[in-house]
Amino acid sequence: MARILVTSALPYINGIKHLGNLAGSMLPADVYVRFQRLRGHEVLAICATDEHGTPAELAAAAAGQDVAQYCNEQHEVQKALGERFNLAWDHFGRTSSDWNKRLTQHFAEMLEANGLIAEVVEKQVYSIDDARFLPDRYVEGTCPNCGFEKARGDQCDNCGKLLDPIDLIEPYSAVSGSKNLEVRDTRHLQLRQTEMEGRIRAWVDAAEGWPPLAKSIAYKWLDEGLRDRTITRDLKWGVPVTKDGAPREGFEDKVFYVWFDAPIGYISATAEWAEATGNDWESWWRTDKGADDVSYVQFMGKDNVAFHTVSFPATILGSQEPWKTVDKLKAFNWLNWYGGKFSTSSKRGVFMDQALELLPADYWRWYLTAYAPEGGDAQFTWEHFQGVINTDLANVLGNFVNRILKFAASRFDGVIPEGGEPGEHEAWLAAEVDQRLKAIAAHYDAMEFRKAGAETRALWAAGNEYLTRAEPWSHFKTDRDKAAIGVRTGINLAVLSAIVAQPVIPETAAKILHAVGVPEGKRTWPADAGAVLLDALPRGLEFTVPDVLFAKVEDEQIAEWSERFGGAV
Repeated sequence: MARILVTSALPYINGIKHLGNLAGSMLPADVYVRFQRLRGHEVLAICATDEHGTPAELAAAAAGQDVAQYCNEQHEVQKALGERFNLAWDHFGRTSSDWNKRLTQHFAEMLEANGLIAEVVEKQVYSIDDARFLPDRYVEGTCPNCGFEKARGDQCDNCGKLLDPIDLIEPYSAVSGSKNLEVRDTRHLQLRQTEMEGRIRAWVDAAEGWPPLAKSIAYKWLDEGLRDRTITRDLKWGVPVTKDGAPREGFEDKVFYVWFDAPIGYISATAEWAEATGNDWESWWRTDKGADDVSYVQFMGKDNVAFHTVSFPATILGSQEPWKTVDKLKAFNWLNWYGGKFSTSSKRGVFMDQALELLPADYWRWYLTAYAPEGGDAQFTWEHFQGVINTDLANVLGNFVNRILKFAASRFDGVIPEGGEPGEHEAWLAAEVDQRLKAIAAHYDAMEFRKAGAETRALWAAGNEYLTRAEPWSHFKTDRDKAAIGVRTGINLAVLSAIVAQPVIPETAAKILHAVGVPEGKRTWPADAGAVLLDALPRGLEFTVPDVLFAKVEDEQIAEWSERFGGAV
C-alpha cells in the first residue's frame, strides 16, 4: 500500500470558482484521489482557500465587509460547493490560519539564516488617487516586449515575458484606472532566488512524472534567468512580517506576499487536518519524520506552474530543512469559454454554483474530466457539452445499464439468474474488458485523464456491443440457459462499469451499485476482470432497476442556457 499526498492549486478567495478553475486543478485531483483509494492506497487529499493579497482586500471592500469577515464567508461558500461537486478532500483549510502564519514566518526566518533574504529599498508604483502602493498585478499598461495593451506589472499574458511594473508603457492603476501614478521608494524583503538557480535547475532536471507542459514552463523561467523576488507587500491583510518571533522593525505595516505564503498553505492545511483528527502531519511532509516513503502529487493550471516549480521550491530547498518536495506535477492548459477566457473578475462563463443549478455534478464531472484541457487549451461550447452528455452518458452508459436491468427484471423476476456457461461472446467480452481495465488504470496512474475517459467510454460501449452479440432476449423462449448467461454477464458488466466509473461520476456509480446490491466494501478496483464478469453478483440475488441515470440535454435547454450565459464572442 503506497502513501500518496495530493494537493490541488488553492482556489482564491475572491468569489466562486468557474468551470475552468474546477477542470484545471480541483476536479482532476479528486479523480486521481478516488482512483488511488479504490486501488487500496493510503491517500491524503489536501486543499484550502488562498486568502491573502490585494484582490481579497478589494473584493471585501466591494462587498462592504471587513476583509476577515469576507474571507470567513467565502471560505464556507467554496467549501460547500466543493462538497456538492463531491470533491473528496480530507481537509479543506485556509491560508489565514494560525498554522500558516507560524509556518510562513518560520520559513522566512530559516531563509534569512541561510543568507537568502535581503532587505532592499525598491522603486514601486504608488497611486496618488488610490492612496496606496500598487502590487505588481495591479499596475497595467502596454507590454514593452510585444505591445499587448493589457499587460500586468508582473507578467505579460500575451507573450509570457516577466515584467516589472516600471517597465510598462502608459501604466495605470487596475484598481481605479487612474494614471496619476508615481514611483516611490519602499523597503522590502527579497528572496534571493538567483542564489538558488543552480540548485533549482538540478532539481527540475531530476524531476520525473511531470508532463512536458510543466517542465517547459519551469525551464522557460530558468532560461530567462531567475530574479530575486520581493516577498513582502505594503498591505494590512496577510501574514505579519516578524524577526525572532517579534514584529520586524520597519515592517510593521507590511505583510508577506501572497505567493510566498500561499504554497506553504499545503503544509499548514495538513497540520490543521492533523490537529483536528489526531494524526501526525510531519510524517507526510518531513523526510526525517517518515515522509521519505510518501509520493507527493500536485495538480494545477499552467499559470501556476512557475510558482510551484521555481518559487515554492526555492523556499523549501532554501530552508535546508528535510521537507518533502513534489514528485509528480500535473499541469493543465486552460478551458476557454468560446475562444475567450473564463474570468472570475469579469463574471465570464459558468461558475460552480450556476452549473449545479442546471444539472447534477456528475454531468459536469464527466465532461470536464473526459475532455480535460491536457494537450492544449480546450474550448467549452454548449453544443459540444450537449453532444458529450447525450452520447457518452445517456446513450452509452445509461442505455447499457437500462437495457440489461430492465430486461432481467421483466424476464427473470429481478433476480440474478442461474444456468448457462460462458461461450464465445463471453470470451470476447473478457478479453475486451481486460484490455480496457489495464489501459484505464495505466492512464490514471500517468494522470492522462482524457485517455482514461476514452477507455472508460470504450468499456461502457463494450456492454452495448456484448448485448448485441449475445441477444439474451432472442434466446429467452428457446434456450433459457443461453439467455441466463447473457443476462448474468451483462449485469456483472454493469457492476464493473460502475466500479470503474466511480472516480469520475461517483453519485451515478453508487446509484447503479446500490440498485444491484453491491456493498460498499466490494466496490474496490477489480484485480481480475474475468472473475467479475462471471460472479460479481451471487446467483439468486435480488436487484432493482434504478431511475433513468442521465436525462438527455435538449435543444431547448441549450437555447435557454446560451441566452442566459452567452456563447460565441
